[in-house]
Amino acid sequence: MTEHSKTMTAFKTFKTVVQTARPAFLWLTVAVVCLGTAIALFQGAVWSASWFAVLLVTALLAHVLVNMLNEYQDFQSGLDDLTQKTPFSGGSGALPQHPQAAPVVRNTLWALGLVFMALGAYIVAHIGWAILPFGLLGVALIVTYTAFITRQPWLCLLAPGLAFGPLMVMGTAYAWSGVFSGLALALSMVPFFLVNNLLLLNQFPDREADQKVGRFNILMLLGLPFASRLFVVFLGLAYLSLGLSVAVYSLPMGVYFGFLTALLALPMAWLVLKFYANLEKMLPAMAMNVIINIFLPLVISAGLVWQ
Repeated sequence: MTEHSKTMTAFKTFKTVVQTARPAFLWLTVAVVCLGTAIALFQGAVWSASWFAVLLVTALLAHVLVNMLNEYQDFQSGLDDLTQKTPFSGGSGALPQHPQAAPVVRNTLWALGLVFMALGAYIVAHIGWAILPFGLLGVALIVTYTAFITRQPWLCLLAPGLAFGPLMVMGTAYAWSGVFSGLALALSMVPFFLVNNLLLLNQFPDREADQKVGRFNILMLLGLPFASRLFVVFLGLAYLSLGLSVAVYSLPMGVYFGFLTALLALPMAWLVLKFYANLEKMLPAMAMNVIINIFLPLVISAGLVWQ
């Protein structure tokens, strides 16, 4: 093998590893960490750029780990060869295109896992043992998601929202203040319902492929019509959670701008209810879903920090 060939192979391997992290989807973690941080600052925490960097990198590593493990295990199971890819679902497809990179992805998982645990230990040492349950439950979700959780319909439905809602929002807010916040719990329900919906909608085009490899989610248990209605219910509960948080905690006017995202949410709900069995016509709804998941927490964060 020539030097040029070795360089190209190394580049393709590096590119594959990066793709398995699904970098485009990591903006969700940025938005959620910003929300937890904004809540803490609104309630009197003192800003520290270095501490924010520690919390953000730790959360991003958790997201990268679950993405890479999901990609690696889906490649091993053969699911990647069965799914109908969309820009929002079906995985990156990187490993089937360059299967030689699989051992490197596996080794990268171990290395990033060690870094994640080291950062977690640093946060526990800095804040105290009370934050440890957030980290341990997060690790459990990372390790068990693809192999176990995707085979338990209700757990599969709720686990993503639990990770990005109560665990990440409340964990971030606690890491800033050392206090468990009722406001953090209330506002964490917004990403809880939104992220559950994010994964739920992405399962629609994957349902046949998922079934072939032994997955069993809410679509398989109760059918597409029920799942589409459940999607709309969760969407409504996300905005209801925001409304109740505003009312109970007298949040500043800037937070109200979050309701403007309903301009996307309403047509998205209509598309899901009407075209749940038509992938091509569902794609705009999937795009809207991603936008709302990222921008609504960011708008709430901006409203809190502005105050």
